[in-house]
Amino acid sequence: MRFAPTSFRPAFGRGLSIATAVIVALGLAGFVVDGDWNVVVRFSWPLLLLAALAFALFWFPRVDVAEHEVTVVNVFTTVHVPWPAIENVDTKYALTLTTADGTVTAWASPAPNRYAAQAGTMKDARLAAEASGANPRPGDLPSTQSGAIALVIRSHWEDLRAQGLLDAGPEPGSVRKEYHVVTIAVVAALAVATVLGVLL
Repeated sequence: MRFAPTSFRPAFGRGLSIATAVIVALGLAGFVVDGDWNVVVRFSWPLLLLAALAFALFWFPRVDVAEHEVTVVNVFTTVHVPWPAIENVDTKYALTLTTADGTVTAWASPAPNRYAAQAGTMKDARLAAEASGANPRPGDLPSTQSGAIALVIRSHWEDLRAQGLLDAGPEPGSVRKEYHVVTIAVVAALAVATVLGVLL
């Protein structure tokens, strides 16, 4: 059966990004209404930097699980991990894929706090144990952010292994990393403008 692509992006992060954008917009509007254009020019930059960081940290990061690879979109990088390159899936601190080229940690799927872990049901624990082994971590529980992603990845990974599709192993350099040049440039430019606006 063909694998259905899945994308994981925390709803809380998107809500926080929108809330931050609204606060920034209200702050900028307040500067304009006040009519002091010197203040607008000097102190709008910190608000814009705050909005840019909120979107970089909480809106854009996600994990895409596709038929041929797992794509981890972090704050400043995107890493493409083909299925044969995955050696282990861990959730100790966040969803982490171990490959021959190193580890790839997903910013969008941190491990749960102890309260979220304690809210897991017996069914969650059973599914986590089946997917990760006899002693699953709290971050393996399917009801948690990291556990839901890990369950999907491990299930498809095991299916591919059972079909012998991972026997050849990964091709050298198959794990690809891309830098978010635009995001880095925007954050850097706003940071410089913020410093100049405060000092000048």
